Amino acid sequence: MAETLPVNYFELFEIPVTYDIDHDQLQHRYRELQKAVHPDKYASASSQERRISMQQTSLINQALHTLKHPVERAMYLLQLEGVDFTMDNETTMDAAFLMEQMEMREALESIRDRDDPIAELDRISADIRSGMNRIATEFKQTYAAGELEQAREAVRKLQFLYKASKEVEELTVSIEDELM
Repeated sequence: MAETLPVNYFELFEIPVTYDIDHDQLQHRYRELQKAVHPDKYASASSQERRISMQQTSLINQALHTLKHPVERAMYLLQLEGVDFTMDNETTMDAAFLMEQMEMREALESIRDRDDPIAELDRISADIRSGMNRIATEFKQTYAAGELEQAREAVRKLQFLYKASKEVEELTVSIEDELM
């Protein structure tokens, strides 16, 4: 049976503990790990070995998902530093940021009334990507400096922007379908 896997996701994938990760290296290591512990490899093994294989496969999949997702990766980094973080009760207190989010939501609500809603959605999407890049940089700097509360605040903002990005994607698809 495969040896016990490390619990730290970065150690599991043998990558540096940092926000910026090499996605190709992550995918390569994922394939190696899956090949080593895949349940099919243990089809004729004991029930305990099959159960361990399933648990390891589940751990590898969860680790991959967490490390690939920019917001979850940032949250995980903070958790490794002992910061208790559950997004359910986390919200930013930055009034200017919240005002920007409200204005964007209002623009999205009336987007169908625009002359070219797709172009407007493209602009909003670009603004969101720019904001995510800016906030990710803020996270990296504050995290590296050990300013964990500021890094936590950056994650809160990243979560807002990530959700907004998904909403814009869904709205774009919906409007494009309507225009066809």
